[in-house]
Amino acid sequence: MRLYLDSCCLNRLTDDQSQARIRQEAEAVEAILGLVREGKATWVSSTVVEIEINRNPDADRRHEVAALLAFAEEVVVPRSRSAERAAFLQKLGFDPFDALHLACAEQGQADVFLTTDDDLIRRAGRCSKELRTRVGNPVSWYLEAVL
Repeated sequence: MRLYLDSCCLNRLTDDQSQARIRQEAEAVEAILGLVREGKATWVSSTVVEIEINRNPDADRRHEVAALLAFAEEVVVPRSRSAERAAFLQKLGFDPFDALHLACAEQGQADVFLTTDDDLIRRAGRCSKELRTRVGNPVSWYLEAVL
């Protein structure tokens, strides 16, 4: 199983855990990273994730999340085709960074693109026929795929 985790997923680990939803998503991301460490899943990341993480103004959180990227087995560098694909996805209404993430997930042949961004998940659901990889929330994906 090839997984693409966007920066929202990774940042969830350093978010305030006082809300149940945030805590559940963080636990799911931890469990998913555990699958990667155990060799049961392949984590496909991208330079787009790195760029977003490096934009975090909180240095401690930025360093903590950036350290996780060492576990990514593959890092996609967007090619010109991915940029073209991202432009197409933007025309479908995806945010520019989300479109780049999706294009990178597709370029990296990810089976699933995981995000905690509800708007992105909803839009991906509406545009699912146009996407080459499934988009989902880490909690629901983990419950469906593993348990």
